[in-house]
Amino acid sequence: MSGRANAVVIRSIYGTAAVEWFLIFAIATILLTRLYLQLAGYPQVGGGTLHIAHALWGGALMMLALIVGWLFLGPATRVASIVMGGIGFGLFLDEIGKFVTKDNDYFYGPSAEIMYILVVAVLLLSRIVRDVKKPTVAEAMANAATIAADGVSHGLPRRRRRQADEFLAIAADRGADPIVIEHIRGLLAASRDTPDRLMRLRDRATGLIPQSFRSPRWVAVVGWLIVITSAATLIVGVLAVVVNDRDMDGQVMDDIEFYFEISRNATASWILFVSSVVTLALSLPAMIARRRADRLWPLRSLRLAALVFTVSNALVDFALDGFGALVNLAIGLFSLAIISYHLGEQVTTPRPDTHGLRV
Repeated sequence: MSGRANAVVIRSIYGTAAVEWFLIFAIATILLTRLYLQLAGYPQVGGGTLHIAHALWGGALMMLALIVGWLFLGPATRVASIVMGGIGFGLFLDEIGKFVTKDNDYFYGPSAEIMYILVVAVLLLSRIVRDVKKPTVAEAMANAATIAADGVSHGLPRRRRRQADEFLAIAADRGADPIVIEHIRGLLAASRDTPDRLMRLRDRATGLIPQSFRSPRWVAVVGWLIVITSAATLIVGVLAVVVNDRDMDGQVMDDIEFYFEISRNATASWILFVSSVVTLALSLPAMIARRRADRLWPLRSLRLAALVFTVSNALVDFALDGFGALVNLAIGLFSLAIISYHLGEQVTTPRPDTHGLRV
């Protein structure tokens, strides 16, 4: 068999989606926790001299997520681990200010920036790991076998069965052992058919969406909105540096006053500046190529741009304007939902080229 059959690191077909949902639950937990604490007047849990920080509950949930993942197999276990781990990570991360300051300052200003850097770094890392290269022979075989193992214990919906077949086709084309492939095919054939509950849930959710929002034209609307917004943020960031720093003769321009809302926090300004560069670099080529190529990468790039936009704007606006972050969060999630819906429509449509499959 060609390729490294004994590869040390094997990428999972479930990995990237799991990381994204983990981060979505974490960010939602942070925002909801802050909202609850503000409305409740920041109550003290424990009473007297005790204060049970919600970071402890977060640690407990992350521990449970690990234990459940170790003890049980199957799709439901993965979902439970993602939900518990994401909520736990959000509760832990919400109190990061207490861990980096001497006086345990929960309201430490740069906390949002620390959250931003960590969350976006994890998000980008997961995408880089996923897209760095096509599946190797070992990865194709291992992922097909993992799907088959799920099928033996819990049954398989058609979507998962098709993914396993595509992985086996990749492995066969690259010289994998045909005997091993047939063994995996035998496990798949022995797996009973089950309803695709995830797709049913998705269909019910999309059924609530007005028909007008399902038009492909909305991809163009939200895509160009992301491009324009990121470009505007980039321009404002450059102008803020130029105007508030030096003129063309090198003199400090103290007598010129331009007000930028973002300039109240220099760290946040740089974060949004970097975010706008990343978002523009992802969204502009995707929008240009969207009409020129029958491929999935433009929509995937747009989805990543929407994620970066959502995370960065929500966290930075939260640091600057409190719960004004919810506005940008809603805009970002709307864009993400539109793009993800149309990406899902293309992914579930049978395509002649299955060798572009990614783990």
